Amino acid sequence: MPALGSSLVLLAVGAILAFAVSATVSGVAIVSIGVILMIVGAIGIVMSLLFMMSFSPWGSHTEVDHIETVDHVR
Repeated sequence: MPALGSSLVLLAVGAILAFAVSATVSGVAIVSIGVILMIVGAIGIVMSLLFMMSFSPWGSHTEVDHIETVDHVR
């Protein structure tokens, strides 16, 4: 779960940098850094959700049939 939380933080910080900050720094594109952080955060969310689904009891189901053989002794 910590990966999901940190991914959400990256996504939020990236959105703030991309859409809300209007400051300029020479040599650094703040909007580009924000977009990169949003992409990394989205990838982290997808990866952590896929990881959590791998432990879900509904994610995969394997059915095993047990066949008993009985030897008739006469």
